[in-house]
Amino acid sequence: MTQQVPSTEPELTGVRNFRDVGGLPTVDGRRVRHGVLFRSGHLAHATDEDAAFLASLGLHTVFDFRNAADQKLEGPDVELPGVLNVNLPLSDPADGAEFWKMVRDGDLDQLRALLDGGQAAGRMIASYRTIIKYRTAEHSRVLHALAEDSVPTLMHCAAGKDRAGLSIAITLLALGVEREAIVADYLESNAKHRRYRVHRSSTSASAYSPEVMQLLSPLFDARAEYLQTAFDTVEETWGDVDTYLEQGLKVTPKTRERLRERLLD
Repeated sequence: MTQQVPSTEPELTGVRNFRDVGGLPTVDGRRVRHGVLFRSGHLAHATDEDAAFLASLGLHTVFDFRNAADQKLEGPDVELPGVLNVNLPLSDPADGAEFWKMVRDGDLDQLRALLDGGQAAGRMIASYRTIIKYRTAEHSRVLHALAEDSVPTLMHCAAGKDRAGLSIAITLLALGVEREAIVADYLESNAKHRRYRVHRSSTSASAYSPEVMQLLSPLFDARAEYLQTAFDTVEETWGDVDTYLEQGLKVTPKTRERLRERLLD
């Protein structure tokens, strides 16, 4: 059965994985306000029509979590009038550069050696753990910006799945959104019309063979186990979400309340 784009969601031509996070329920019965928190893949290939739609959202800030290597590969975001563009890399361009080059260029034997036997999923899990533990300053900056004046906001990385997915999840945790709803939103990135298009250097059929795509799939899937790793890392490192927010991200209860005022109905 073909995955249909919901009628309430725009079909953007050059931007993958766009959605409004509005409507998600909090544990105390409130909901995330529509029109204030958006997520997507990169904006580098946005068409004129895409850009016009994005400009119509009244965005204050676009957070781009890509690193310099991503931007070199895909290009810079399109310029949206009156919007503050904040580049806040959540990964080092040198970290994994050779790995991602192999993903694009490697033959089947090289990909088997690199990714088979759970290695690909293991790499993703390690990446999520690293971002939670060591990118606290970046996530602190995002939450403080949202609490102050950066709403409406759009968060994106390359695919809009991992770095943007974690940043959205952390924002939703700070708002008190139900854990199941956070996971469900994260898994929306698996919908066919949302998924990042895998680019390989060769255009031959063998470059996209079923075995190659199966080897690559853990890198481009949104998997509940990846996000659970993030939640587990929060608890293992800080004990609970409240301590993570207060000590790890320096987000006080007062700042959380301002977040809730800005982003919840």
